[in-house]
Amino acid sequence: MTASYIAAIDQGTTSSRCILFGADGRIVAVEQQEHAQIFPQPGWVEHDAAEIWTRVQAVVRGALDKAGLTREDVRAVGITNQRETTVLWDRHTGEPVHHAIVWQDTRTEALCRELGRNVGQDRFRRETGLPLASYFAGPKIRWLLDNVEGLRERAEAGDILFGTMDTWLIWNLTGGVNGGRHVTDVTNASRTLLMNLHTLEWDERIAESIGVPMAMLPQIRSSAEVYGEAVGVLAGVPVAAALGDQQAALFGQTCFDVGEAKSTYGTGTFLLLNTGERIVNSYHGLLTTVGYRIGDRPPVYALEGSIAVTGSLVQWLRDQLGIISTAAEIETLAGTVEDNGGAYFVPAFSGLFAPYWRSDARGVITGLTRYVTKGHLARAVLEATAWQTREVVDAMQKDSGVTLTALKVDGGMTSNNLLMQNIADVLNVPVERPYVAETTALGAAYAAGLAVGFWDGLDTLRANWHRAAEWTPRMDAATREHEHRNWLKAVERTMGWIEQDDEQPQL
Repeated sequence: MTASYIAAIDQGTTSSRCILFGADGRIVAVEQQEHAQIFPQPGWVEHDAAEIWTRVQAVVRGALDKAGLTREDVRAVGITNQRETTVLWDRHTGEPVHHAIVWQDTRTEALCRELGRNVGQDRFRRETGLPLASYFAGPKIRWLLDNVEGLRERAEAGDILFGTMDTWLIWNLTGGVNGGRHVTDVTNASRTLLMNLHTLEWDERIAESIGVPMAMLPQIRSSAEVYGEAVGVLAGVPVAAALGDQQAALFGQTCFDVGEAKSTYGTGTFLLLNTGERIVNSYHGLLTTVGYRIGDRPPVYALEGSIAVTGSLVQWLRDQLGIISTAAEIETLAGTVEDNGGAYFVPAFSGLFAPYWRSDARGVITGLTRYVTKGHLARAVLEATAWQTREVVDAMQKDSGVTLTALKVDGGMTSNNLLMQNIADVLNVPVERPYVAETTALGAAYAAGLAVGFWDGLDTLRANWHRAAEWTPRMDAATREHEHRNWLKAVERTMGWIEQDDEQPQL
């Protein structure tokens, strides 16, 4: 029997999934398992990488079982992953040396200020496209080397390996201590503050400045090529793609042309705009990143706006405040009122990401009066995602000169129709959701399929894209601008909350 399916492993911030896709890009089976969120101190977020690897193996088995398939039916496997989350492990034992430090973690704020010296956040931006911020992997590596006893010496001796989650999974999938491939792809490497966007190689000068030994770093490869063959449950299946989750969504949404954009609404929200083979430097708080690279073709670059807290704000309302008992209830609760009642919620739980990059900011609810109910708060929570999207789109237009005509959306929050309508209203453009909403996993599957000849080119993938829903703007211009002004006033009130000389706790 011909292997007629592609597997995608989607290792996300809160869970890991395996999704099997057919040749038409439709989903055949899905299996998902959550993993623990570890919060040792305020602002610190960690994952157990060994637990995640166990979950990944389980979801691969589960997806195959659900579909009634075996590894012989799978032509290739692609990986997509939460980006920037940093794992260090012993190359001889395969054991992580510390919990993974998650992309949301802010413990490296003081270190990033120190590394900025007299230049500040932009010290490495020309080479990497990124500001010096606690978001990225390089400073997280340095923190671990400085704070785990004896780790720097082991790293310099070549005994410690670094990886983002794609690297950790590929290494384990291809054999681990028995010959596992220590590689990453250009999209994940571009999120470390260590890769030069122009050469697509690790920048030795920057690595030395941040304090990261080159011996730790994986080999940088393209997003779609065979890295090695899997062992275990997928024994013999080519591991043939890796893409950071947001770049995978760009690819899965078939945003292959310059000016096409997508926004993924999950734990955080991420807008990417395809800028083609041109590196567009941002002067309005965005990131310049690699969108994807297929085999030995030239890389495709993107502008990205990263919003730290969107879906996780709904989780916070559910888990910490108990205002709702399920995430889906927020739409019903928000629908009990006509507007926000004058309340605005800026969820700067980990500081403000794009376009501000203010690690000194913290969340605020403002405009409160006795009139405000939990329905108004629920509506303000949804509007926070819409207004943060608007700020990123405005910055993209200033940087690129491209005026957005529509926004392709994906991710778990797109099931919330009120939110999608709100985004169309504040952007004043149509919002489009594809038939296959799991575009992150689909992008990884597409890249893996291209690498092994399962699909013959980008036009075939474009033909698979179908629109399932569309929301068009309904809000009048005067209301839009009034609400926008109020939102910007609320954002101002988040800033300067954390003093720069606040002591950073250590292990």
